[in-house]
Amino acid sequence: MYLDHFGLKESPFGLTPNTQFLFQSKGYREALNVILFALSSGEGFVKIVGEVGCGKTFLCRKVLHQLTHPEYVTAYLPNPLLSSQELYRAFAGELGLSTDTRKGFQYLLREITHHLIQLVGQGRKVVLLVDEAQSLPDKTLEALRLMTNLETEQRKIVQVVLFGQPELDERLRHKKFRQLRQRITFSYTLPSLDREETHQYLAARLKIAGVPGHALISSRGVRLLHQYSGGIPRLINILAHKSLLAAFGKGNRSVLASHVKRAAQDTEGVVSRLNMNTLWLTLLGAAGLAGGAAWFYFQGVLP
Repeated sequence: MYLDHFGLKESPFGLTPNTQFLFQSKGYREALNVILFALSSGEGFVKIVGEVGCGKTFLCRKVLHQLTHPEYVTAYLPNPLLSSQELYRAFAGELGLSTDTRKGFQYLLREITHHLIQLVGQGRKVVLLVDEAQSLPDKTLEALRLMTNLETEQRKIVQVVLFGQPELDERLRHKKFRQLRQRITFSYTLPSLDREETHQYLAARLKIAGVPGHALISSRGVRLLHQYSGGIPRLINILAHKSLLAAFGKGNRSVLASHVKRAAQDTEGVVSRLNMNTLWLTLLGAAGLAGGAAWFYFQGVLP
């Protein structure tokens, strides 16, 4: 709608993960390095945790692109709401094996085991990436642990990378998951973007879309986008997109602070942040007035 108005070639703030718009923040680079090092070391489990919208799926897809070397065989499960048997069938399907249920589950397990041993014999590494891992049912989490029991004298036959929200950490602290918890040798928590990274993120996306960021969003607009989004990339995208719409609707050629405020007021997950900011400002103002009154009282100015 607003592309021609701002001279953009494509939408810079889409919500669908697109590696063309990849922005490698410090946290992103550290997370990627942790995963790649753990996989090269032959460790069984790696865990990456981040808030909703922090870029876990983006990172997961980047890892898949990094593991295209013939040495690696990758399996990707984007939907973890599976029973333990469904997990093994989905894994088998990713490995290119038949998932015919008429042959029975034990037959499927034997086929998976046989195929994995063949792959290891060829010097290949099998990596399973699980997105939204916080949603895995308890029995499926246990089945995932049992899947990694296969190992050689040097390393695990199957390596698993879990991507999940902070609720995953809460679940894994439960006593019944202590065995799985001990298998996780590397973990990393994705941080949100700081103000400077938010500026770089916006500028990078706008440049790819055809317009230098500094020419389209005012400096105060960038500051507000960071403040209202909390540095969460998905929220930044939503707010930036709506800010562009607001500027377009007013006929402006650049995004101003007023456009960002309008976008924030119309966005779920940001309204509460705005209300909290207002509350804190009110409390700070009240505290300041109370402090000033106390000073005048002790100086004898007030009765």
